[in-house]
Amino acid sequence: MNPSAQDIVRHAARTLHRGARLDMTRLCGELGVSRATLFRRVGNREELMGAALSLMSERTLVEANLDWRREHGTGPRDAQGRLRCLGVMETYRREVAADAGLRKLMDNEPVVALRVLTDPVGQVQPVVVRAHAELFRADVEAAGLRPLVGVEDLSFAVVRLGESFLYADALAARTVDLDVATTLLDALVVGALGR
Repeated sequence: MNPSAQDIVRHAARTLHRGARLDMTRLCGELGVSRATLFRRVGNREELMGAALSLMSERTLVEANLDWRREHGTGPRDAQGRLRCLGVMETYRREVAADAGLRKLMDNEPVVALRVLTDPVGQVQPVVVRAHAELFRADVEAAGLRPLVGVEDLSFAVVRLGESFLYADALAARTVDLDVATTLLDALVVGALGR
């Protein structure tokens, strides 16, 4: 077997999702490659973890978008008038919070996990920020909104605030409260996107 970098990242994502530790020696054995090959293709452990968590985030965002479409169609608002971006972001946060593998990683390696997940120049946060910006742009265009701030700035603020709630237990020894996160983030987005 000669796995590509993508194969290795997918294998690492499955490993993290099932709650197992990302052990490079074990990965080498499972994939049939040397440590040098593994490092050459995907970098060190934190780089591989970042790529795997980024892939998991992308998949979760895609699923959250599909959930919205299945339930509400392709329009920018649901039957109650709530913007699509708000529903998709809430679904995303709830899925991330419910991921048992990610919770186990946060419990076992909080410092490393937080560093990888929240690094503004890492592999995870920039992907999530860009995805949120795309959601905002789509709703701004479809609903004819006039944002009071740039969507990139809004996206960064929403992701950072969302992280503070998603990882509240590790960041501030607080209980994760996604209902409060949704209330605050919805108010922020609705206020910033204008009418």
